[in-house]
Amino acid sequence: MERIVTTQKSVKNALAYPIVLCVVAIVVVGVLVTFVLPTFAGLYTSFDVELPLATRTLLAFTDWSQHYGLAILAVIVLAVVVGFIYSRTPTGKHQWSKLMLTMPRIGRINLLNELARCCRSMSLLYGSGLPLHEIMTLIIHGTSNKAISAALIDVQQGMLAGQGLSRPMAKNKLFLPLMVQMTAVGEETGNLDNTLSTVADSYETDADDKTKALVAMITPAMTVIIGLIVGFIAIAMVSAMYSIYGQVGV
Repeated sequence: MERIVTTQKSVKNALAYPIVLCVVAIVVVGVLVTFVLPTFAGLYTSFDVELPLATRTLLAFTDWSQHYGLAILAVIVLAVVVGFIYSRTPTGKHQWSKLMLTMPRIGRINLLNELARCCRSMSLLYGSGLPLHEIMTLIIHGTSNKAISAALIDVQQGMLAGQGLSRPMAKNKLFLPLMVQMTAVGEETGNLDNTLSTVADSYETDADDKTKALVAMITPAMTVIIGLIVGFIAIAMVSAMYSIYGQVGV
């Protein structure tokens, strides 16, 4: 729990600057599209000259956003509300949990954290002398991810049917090969707590490394995207000015 809290705090601190940067960029672009660009559009139209492609594209987007911006915003808000309500249903919770484990980059981190938590808990409880069927019940109730919970229920049912732990795990792709193989080794050697502890250490380290790499990539990526947007707007406006001066001068 301490490791999870520490990781969450570090991620929040690292994401504070990109989030502020993104909000400021959205506000600035919104002001440009709503107030500044329409004024320039009227100015450009009054000269009755052929504008560069970048300027025509920008003005077309401005006109389109003014006509349909509120409708699109309403659709987005409605979709978010409907999605939130659906995610509160049992089916929606399961689908959302599955999505959180399969998303690019983020999904892998979430899966590693969930499996590390399961392995760590199983190791501690098994080392304390609890029987496996009670351990599985506690692990199932202890996870907040419904997809992982459903997978653990299948493992528990297979275990109660006499298949052990590793064979039911091998049937579900959510359980990564290292966890399945080390569980099988622990069952064969009677050293399940140590093998699962090793798996938890490995997954925790891997998840931390991937989290740091993802956070480190967000800031430069957002900076590049925002720079491209602002640069395109600047080029469109400046090139229009030069085009007008050139054609009016002629």
